[in-house]
Amino acid sequence: MQKIFYENSYKKEFVAEIIDIKEIDNKFHIVLDKTGFYPEGGGQLCDLGKIDSHDIEYVYEKDDVIYHVLNTKPIKIHKVKCILNWNRREYSMTHHLAQHIISALFLKEFNKKTTSFHMGIEDSCVDIEGSFSDKEIKKIEKMANDIIAENIPVETFEITKREAKKSKLKDDFSKINGNVRIVKVGDLDTNCCCGVHPQNTLDLRIIKFKKHEKYKTSTRIEYLAGKKAINYIINRDDNLNKICKYLSCSDEDSIKGIENINNKLTDSIKENKRLKEEIAHYELKDLVLSAKLVNDISIIDKIYNDKDTKYISKLANKITEEDNKIVLFALINGDRVNLVFSCSKNLNFLDMNSLLKDAIKLIDGNGGGNKFNAQGGGKNNSNLESLINYTLMKLQNELD
Repeated sequence: MQKIFYENSYKKEFVAEIIDIKEIDNKFHIVLDKTGFYPEGGGQLCDLGKIDSHDIEYVYEKDDVIYHVLNTKPIKIHKVKCILNWNRREYSMTHHLAQHIISALFLKEFNKKTTSFHMGIEDSCVDIEGSFSDKEIKKIEKMANDIIAENIPVETFEITKREAKKSKLKDDFSKINGNVRIVKVGDLDTNCCCGVHPQNTLDLRIIKFKKHEKYKTSTRIEYLAGKKAINYIINRDDNLNKICKYLSCSDEDSIKGIENINNKLTDSIKENKRLKEEIAHYELKDLVLSAKLVNDISIIDKIYNDKDTKYISKLANKITEEDNKIVLFALINGDRVNLVFSCSKNLNFLDMNSLLKDAIKLIDGNGGGNKFNAQGGGKNNSNLESLINYTLMKLQNELD
């Protein structure tokens, strides 16, 4: 089969003959007499596009035959027009070549090998053995873009398996049948590769590292190249302009402006926390003063609408730090109710866990805890006041 994608990686359209159609699981696997659609392999995405009016869902190679998977069976088999999804091809081959350059530079500068490479639909990543500083990562990114500017030709050619084994190439040739395809990027990189690449480094236009992070024993670098990288940079520039406009500052002062906002926010959070603690202190006093007394034991009950569970739990714990205190709190949140039952440690003849599990049935809920603290949740089904009254009555009977 003639592989047009190797002859001309920029060819977007061609005419071919359908020489075989296999129906597998309600899909139609089409064989052409020649193809410009690259099959998935070598870490590169397969091409997509159309055979006449039929969308190609997947392209793969098996036993030296390339199959194009369609959802519908083509009627026309002679002189069918084939159109490549060019955006996908351009993305695929620019990111593949970008990986060659990135991997070669890390090997050249730091003698660190590539442990894996992944090409996704939106972005790609390469894993390099070891760890690197931000400065070292930036250095490689700059060097990669310098390589692009040199407009180095990307050569592809074939050598025999025997020649490959005698060469300095360290690839595994055991699974390759026939000749070995070589991709050479000037003096920077020579590799065994079956992928499709641009004809020169300048066609990459730009390589942009999005982020890097530790991954197992390697460093994972997420990057973009070509049109994707350009769009990413334009979007970031737009966002930076919006930030500067919001902060009324220049690009250079934007970090300082964000730091100032962060410092003010931190101070506000601290002040808010202090005020909450102060309010909680006064609320605690009021709750204790208005408590129901049964044999010198204070029972504090309240239904909240405007607090969160953490707040009422913290308040309950603070109250029951003193002896002879029982807390029955409820929090209404839409169609849900949360309960917090607590008692002082000296009231060890009581069991908040059993008390809550019995009462919470009135709101079709569940929960649990221990003798001194229990929490649960259920439905806000208009039985909440009855639940509190039932629990108060039960406690009074136990305390009398």
